Amino acid sequence: MTLTSGKAITFNSRYIIGISFISALGGYLFGFDFAVISGALPFLRTQFALTPIWEGFLTGSLALGCIVGCLLAGNIADRYGRKPGLMIAAFIFAVSSIGIAFSPTLTYFLVLRFAAGIGVGMASMLCPMYIAEISPAAVRGRNVAINQLTVVIGILVTNLVNYFLADQGADSWRWMFGLGVVPSAIFLIGVTWLPESPRWLIKSGQPEKAKIILNKIGSAGFAETTFNAVERSLAGITKQSYAMVFEKTVRPAVVVGITLAVFQQFCGINVVFNYTSTIFESVGASLNRQLFETVAIGIVNLVFTLLAMWQVDKLGRRPLMLYGSVGLSVLYIILAFLLQNHFPAGLVSIFVLLAISTYAISLAPVTWVLISEIFPNKIRGVASSVAIVSLWGAYFILVFTFPILAKILGAYGPFYLYAAICFAGFLFVKIKVKETKGQTLEELEENLIRH
Repeated sequence: MTLTSGKAITFNSRYIIGISFISALGGYLFGFDFAVISGALPFLRTQFALTPIWEGFLTGSLALGCIVGCLLAGNIADRYGRKPGLMIAAFIFAVSSIGIAFSPTLTYFLVLRFAAGIGVGMASMLCPMYIAEISPAAVRGRNVAINQLTVVIGILVTNLVNYFLADQGADSWRWMFGLGVVPSAIFLIGVTWLPESPRWLIKSGQPEKAKIILNKIGSAGFAETTFNAVERSLAGITKQSYAMVFEKTVRPAVVVGITLAVFQQFCGINVVFNYTSTIFESVGASLNRQLFETVAIGIVNLVFTLLAMWQVDKLGRRPLMLYGSVGLSVLYIILAFLLQNHFPAGLVSIFVLLAISTYAISLAPVTWVLISEIFPNKIRGVASSVAIVSLWGAYFILVFTFPILAKILGAYGPFYLYAAICFAGFLFVKIKVKETKGQTLEELEENLIRH
């Protein structure tokens, strides 16, 4: 099966999608660890007698590990390649999943969840970057969005497992975390089959290996065109460093990448994912209803992520980001009003799911697509690392502060703040973010330098 783009250029779509899906299994790990805490929190509150501060820190400890993982991944990816980094991420996650399941104390739990975050952080950076580098421009948005698809599948499956494990007693949370070893092992096996990124091979002085992989991805015309473009973009570059991220020529892309990464978290939706039980408990929902809502959220998230994959290379990145930011702003104001006035859980659920659907079709996948696209070849590893470190730092602040803010303001209060942030994000995207669909990574780089 091929996808034609131009007269002499064809793509091996089956091969491209296959390696994209295998790489994107790292997204499943992200989704698993992201969702498992929501189902486990009601049990962990009792197990470790959590205060609001410790509840926020326990939830956010994953993000602190992710920050370390991103910093490690940037160095590993540029020195040893994308593939070794993915393998290390899978191994760390597998070991930490088993360790968390046997945690005897809160301290032990936090250390192991921090370790899991290292694996998740590495995967969250390397998977989209790898997919972007092996994908032709015409399908790059869709392929990078595959990573977000596996994230939401991980969230949905984990929420379902949590729902069915909830009746297994006080130690249900141990099974919830321990089962993470299964997708980790599958991912580790799958990565051994992946080819190395041809762009990294060219940069590291292995042009013949790069040509072999490019010829598997597409026709001879595609391989030759891509190879020459990558070589031109790397001319004069010897070694990446974090200092290069602050050079004047690339600074605009770095500012956009960091701001979008932070905005994706400060938009507030991950509070809904991580604190579903807290939100619905505030309107009198039972534990069973709280866990059911996590499943409903997972289903809606999956459906609208599939829709995003279909549209991201058609409508483009910018329109979806604009729609998502302004849509969330409006929905949060309504949701805050409903929670403040203790409307029935069923009505609250409708607007929670509308917010999830809006996020899933816009900010969730498109932010990762843009971060994987907008940085030049010469700094893609370190710049992606900086942007995603910023993302995980913002995630930690978000989930750490919510229990504290909810205790002070009520569960509804923070959503007024998130609505204002989303409107500010809308203005930023409208002014600063340019469309990237249909352009090769090298064309985007040339446009950045010209402007």
